[in-house]
Formats: sequence, structure tokens, C-alpha cells
Amino acid sequence: MKIYKFGGASVKDADSVRNMASIIEQSSEDDRWVVVSAMDKTTNLLEILLEAYRQNFSNKEEILERVKDFHKEILDDLFPFSENEVNAVIGQLFFELEEALERGMEFSKDVHYDQVVSFGELLSTRIICAYLDQVGQANTWVDARTHIVTDDSHKEAKVDFQATRAKVQKEWNRVSESPSLVGHGLMVTQGFIGGNGERTTTLGREGSDYSGAILAWCLDAEELVIWKDVPGMLNADPKYFPDANQIPSISYKEAMELSYYGASVIHPKTLKPLQNKGIPLFVKSFVQPEAPGTSIHHDERQDGRMPSFIFKESQVLLSIIPKDFSFIMEEGLGNIFSSLAEHRLRANLTQNSAVSFSICLDDSSDRIDAFRDAISDEYKVLYNQGLSILTIRHYTDEVIDELLDGREVLVEQRSRYTARYVIRGGFSRPTEAD
Repeated sequence: MKIYKFGGASVKDADSVRNMASIIEQSSEDDRWVVVSAMDKTTNLLEILLEAYRQNFSNKEEILERVKDFHKEILDDLFPFSENEVNAVIGQLFFELEEALERGMEFSKDVHYDQVVSFGELLSTRIICAYLDQVGQANTWVDARTHIVTDDSHKEAKVDFQATRAKVQKEWNRVSESPSLVGHGLMVTQGFIGGNGERTTTLGREGSDYSGAILAWCLDAEELVIWKDVPGMLNADPKYFPDANQIPSISYKEAMELSYYGASVIHPKTLKPLQNKGIPLFVKSFVQPEAPGTSIHHDERQDGRMPSFIFKESQVLLSIIPKDFSFIMEEGLGNIFSSLAEHRLRANLTQNSAVSFSICLDDSSDRIDAFRDAISDEYKVLYNQGLSILTIRHYTDEVIDELLDGREVLVEQRSRYTARYVIRGGFSRPTEAD
């Protein structure tokens, strides 16, 4: 059993879908589950569409037509000579999407979000299943909403692994043991989404990688392969570091550290279920599928061979000071972190002194404002926006000096292997042309 996960860039148009089918066909394994994201930037467009409906913007129907036209163009390219039954399926999904947009106004914004944005994955997997059928790759479409069991924490639902395992294994046994489904060992399902028994939920942005890991855990898979538009895991984002290098091999522990600090290739929640069962993860290029990519596993011997750089923009630094000038002790920190959790804010970096506590957060203005209001009776809160966090894993003094040259540093932290800096502004490095 192998799990393949294809992101939005790998199914961004008709040619990409054909390439995906080719990658699947070239694999000799009979038993695979394929996890697919929404096509290209569909999730972003659905988020814009949702806001347009909630605010009753005049262009909301125009945005909806853009979503429809994008998928129709792919359908017309993949199925040019027939009225494939997938057209009816897609038409029904768009009908249900419009209903969700209109009727979801009675729900909270987070609940409404999950009901609407999840259609990106439903649309992509229906199109892909139909195309695989057309080219002779028998497959079974699996609805993640009824198999990935979650709580009702909308937009960032928590998975019930035992209940999910029971449902996933039951579905797999049904398909693998049914005489009428012989040759249907290819299962196609959606990343990012699940269900709480009543409504659709989502696992958080970039949660499709996590979906692949959940299935790997449930099925005791041999491996999880995540297909990306990069040759593997890199030691830096090439957008900021054009000379970034590929990491051929890395341990779960090191990958978890990089994910925690904000490395974007692997979703932070993806690694835990894989590590728990010793399931290796491969990050490979769908552009060059024969290339080895990056392997992630238990072996730590290759870690630290080169420094890694992680850069997070759009950060806010809060300095929290007790109004009565008391020490920031365990009880006070507990109250602050409880309020952070209540407002669904994640601390990207923290630092405390005797009478102040500094915390760096993603710039989520509404949630941060609500958090500040919640602690305002006891604490004065100072606020710095327009910041970034630079993390250097396996640093050297020379690398630090080069990267911080000319930058204003607000917070500095160093441990044995990691140096972290909150700096003002964004981050760019001079190119040779400069």
C-alpha cells in the first residue's frame, strides 16, 4: 500500500491531470490511495467567492462564473468528444455549491467557510476519477467527508484517528474483497476535508499533506509520496534564496523542527502520524518523477549537513506587560496561553523577562484584536506590525552576519542548533544583477 498526494499545482490544468495519470500508471503498485487537492488556486478563489456572498458584493456571481469556467475549460480539454457523465456530476456539485453559498449565511463564518471551500477538492477528484476511467485506470472515488472523522473545530478540525481508521479500513476491505471491484485498487479521495457526522470540516490550510499522512497511518502504508513542483525538500525558499539546495535525506525530527519554524514544503501536522508508525515520506517532483527527491525517515545521521533558512513575513510582535508591575510567572503565562488558544492564535516565537512577555504571531488582525481586548484588564499590550522572523537552523556566525547585515533586529534567540531573529520589514537578498 502506497499513498500518493498531489497538490493543486500538480493538477492545475488538463495537461497536469494527464501528467498525474501518467505518474500513477508508471507505478507498478496495485494498491494505492491518491489524495488530491483543489485545482491550482481554486481554494483562494472560493475564499474570495465566500466573502463576496457574505458581504453581498455586486460581483459575486461573476466570481462564481470564474470558478465554473475554470473547471469547464479543463473538462472540455480532457473530454472533447463526448458528453461524459462527469459533466452531470460537476453540474450537480456546482448546484450544491450555490446552495451552500446562499443557505450558509445562517452559520458562523468558520462553519460557512468549510461548507463552501471544500468544493474545490470535490470538483477536482470527480474530474480526475473520470479521466482515470477514460484512460483505463479503474478507480474508486472516496468521500473524505464520511471517512476522515473530525470534531467540529471548523477551519482547523481535529481528527479522531481511531474512528477514521475504522471507516477507512472498512472502505478498503469493501473494495479489495468485492469480486465486482477487482482491479479497483486505486482509491481517489480529497485532501484538506473531513466531516463531523453533521457537516463538512476542513483541516487547515495546506492540510492535504496531513490527509495523506492520516491515510498512511490508518492503512499502515509502506510510504507516503507527496508530489510537488520542486525537486524535493530545499534548505530555503528559492523566492528569498535563489541558490537554495536540495536536501536528499532528512529525519522526522529535523523535518519536524523545520516545519515548526515555518518551512512550507511539509505541513507541520503531517509528520507525527508517519513518525509514530515509521512510515517514510518522499517529497518528489511531478515535473521529473524519475528523480529521487527527498526522503524523510528515522535516520538522523544526515541532519545538519547544511544550514537551513526559514523566513516568515507578516508578523506582529506583542509585548505584554502587567499593569500592576508584577512578575510574569507561571500562572500569568498560563492565562495568556489559554487566551491565545481560545482565540486560535499560534505563538511563532516567545520571549519573557521579569515584567514583560513578548510573543510573535501571524498578522491575523481580528483575532489579535480580540485577544488584546480579552487580556486588557490585567495587561498593557504594545504592538509592532510589519515584521518578519528569520530562522537559521545549523547556523554559523558567518551566515548570521551575512543575513543580518543592515537589518533592524527586535528580538534575538539562539540555541545550540537554531538562531532566530525578529526583524523589521520583509526580506530580500541582493542578486548578482544588483
